[in-house]
Amino acid sequence: MMRTNNWIPAVFNDLFDTDFMPKANCTAPAINVKESDKAYTVELAAPGMKKEDFNVHINDEGNLIIKMEQKQEKKEEDKNTRYLRREFSYSKFAQTLILPDDVKKDAISAKVEHGVLTVELPKVVEEKVKVSRQIDIA
Repeated sequence: MMRTNNWIPAVFNDLFDTDFMPKANCTAPAINVKESDKAYTVELAAPGMKKEDFNVHINDEGNLIIKMEQKQEKKEEDKNTRYLRREFSYSKFAQTLILPDDVKKDAISAKVEHGVLTVELPKVVEEKVKVSRQIDIA
């Protein structure tokens, strides 16, 4: 005999997964952040999304905001019965990233390619000042 640790009856497991109330899809896209000597790179997996589906900006506090929103509507019409069926699909996602102090905020770029949004965050290049110099004796 096998026992489970569920104290809630199994009938409640699918209480909200019905035709009237399907389960919400609450998965967020995967985000990778890479660092090199010259830049940080943010990659966001978004299969099937186009560049028009994204909004990437810096807010008043200097944080990077990535928003993604996609709406799809499928219509199928049967010529024999004049029946119209609609299926709606709606995806929305927003992520706020606090940028490091060494990001050159006016040079940030973004592109969408093969289902991946890539945001390049170039680092501020600090010029090394020579500290060696001749000191005149007064």
